[in-house]
Amino acid sequence: MDDVKVRYSDGDLQEFREIILEKIKSAENDLNLLRDSYKNGSDNGTDDTSPTFKSFEEGSDTMAKEANMQLAIRQEKFIRDLKNALIRIENKTYGICRVTGKLIQKERLKLVPHATLSIEAKRKQ
Repeated sequence: MDDVKVRYSDGDLQEFREIILEKIKSAENDLNLLRDSYKNGSDNGTDDTSPTFKSFEEGSDTMAKEANMQLAIRQEKFIRDLKNALIRIENKTYGICRVTGKLIQKERLKLVPHATLSIEAKRKQ
């Protein structure tokens, strides 16, 4: 049992750190776009000059803003999860399943870098 890896090497952790930092940057850009889309109610278009279907358009605008707010909330959670993964890298506990204590597969972490469960533990849920 001595040959079982209990944590990822510093080199692996650095590789994961770069992946996570890139994902955070991308996610923050997406979040800013979402926020702009639901906060920007000050467009000076001519949409409001025609009374036809105005109430329908306002309803769909409101629904679109609400959907974007929900997406923004999910994006904020994703960013928080990624930042927590960076903390686990600093603590050298990154990539260890919180249920089984085994290493999470590298391929899984590259796809879902904020994962805290191995596939084995995820299937048992």
